Amino acid sequence: MHDETMRAIQVSQWGDIDKLTLVEVPRPLPLPTEVRVRVMAAGVNPVDLFAREGRAYKKALTLPHIPGWDVAGVVESVGYGVTRFKAGDRVFGMPWFPRPGSTYAEYVVAPASHFAAVPANLDFVQAAALPLAGLTAWQMLINVGQVAVGTRVLINGAAGGVGHLAVQIAKAKGAYVIATARKEKHEFLKSLGADLVIDYTQVRVPDLISDADLVLELVGGETCLMMLRTLRKGGLLVSAQAAWTPTLMDEARALGVRASWYLVEPDSVGLNEIARLAESNQLRVKIEQVFPLEAAAAAQTLVAGKRVVGKVVLTVRADVDAERT
Repeated sequence: MHDETMRAIQVSQWGDIDKLTLVEVPRPLPLPTEVRVRVMAAGVNPVDLFAREGRAYKKALTLPHIPGWDVAGVVESVGYGVTRFKAGDRVFGMPWFPRPGSTYAEYVVAPASHFAAVPANLDFVQAAALPLAGLTAWQMLINVGQVAVGTRVLINGAAGGVGHLAVQIAKAKGAYVIATARKEKHEFLKSLGADLVIDYTQVRVPDLISDADLVLELVGGETCLMMLRTLRKGGLLVSAQAAWTPTLMDEARALGVRASWYLVEPDSVGLNEIARLAESNQLRVKIEQVFPLEAAAAAQTLVAGKRVVGKVVLTVRADVDAERT
């Protein structure tokens, strides 16, 4: 590989897992206000799969493109005007979403405002697992849900990438947290601070809960509509999957509750708050499995199985593995 090129995973056609290929492409150069980051690790999220299949953000993504939005690495160079970072800084972020973040690669270029400093107590794999899931949890809870001390929060699908971080953020804000998950994940969620955990495979959640102030809904479809019935009158459901639930707003109004759609966006303020919680040990990310960059297809296959507890991460460089041993 030459100094002007880099290894990357590329999607050249919409479709199945076999559309991911390892290629060599030109290294990107930073424009003014941008930084070039030498990628150490990249998180893998369900949205990566939807994007590869052409089911999400097809208007924002062109072919061919490099997938991925979660990244952690080291600033290699900065464009004119950048004052937030300098070469050598450890950073993490969620660049460009929903336009191509291009994080399944050895280098990434994006505005400096799309990154934050990696907390000193996190390695690159942990840092790469945080941005998209952490910002989703933070923005749903804080920006939209305005969670506060005593808020009764129900988190549906609480053991996943977003859910397990949302449990901890809500607890850090003083909320009472009700989590739904399969029985085998209950002890994990209790260890994160969940006050009540419900096995949704054994009981209809609205049969037990009908007084939630706020619901974080991460599944969509009929499950999302059912969760409206766990709210008190006037309560709010925030859905990250409202696109798959077209009748959500109408059904919420009919029940006397509120509903909001939601989509994550780059947010340096939120990233800094997430970093602060991680540095104070109020937020920890669970890593399910780590794969090398060239095994991106295997990583996405694992995520597609919908049984991941926490996050799946790609390592881009061998020295990242050494850092974790």
